[in-house]
Amino acid sequence: VAQSAGARAVGIILTGMGSDGARGLLAMRKAGARTIGQDEASCVVYGMPKVACELGAVEKQYPLNYIGQALYKLINQLL
Repeated sequence: VAQSAGARAVGIILTGMGSDGARGLLAMRKAGARTIGQDEASCVVYGMPKVACELGAVEKQYPLNYIGQALYKLINQLL
C-alpha cells in the first residue's frame, strides 16, 4: 500500500500483538498516508498499536467506536 497508494491511503492499526503491522503502518506514514491507531483504553491487547505509536507510525489515536467516523472524515479530505 505504501508503494502503490502513498499519500492517497489511510492506514489503521487495531488491537493485537506483534510488530509487523506497526512496521507496515510506518512505511505508509513515511509515504504520506494518513494513519490511525486504536487507543489503549479500547484495546483488548495494546501490543501492536503501542509499537506503532512508539515507532511514530500513528498520526492520531482514537477509541474503537470512533475509528469509523475518523476514517470517513479522512477519506473525504483525500477526495
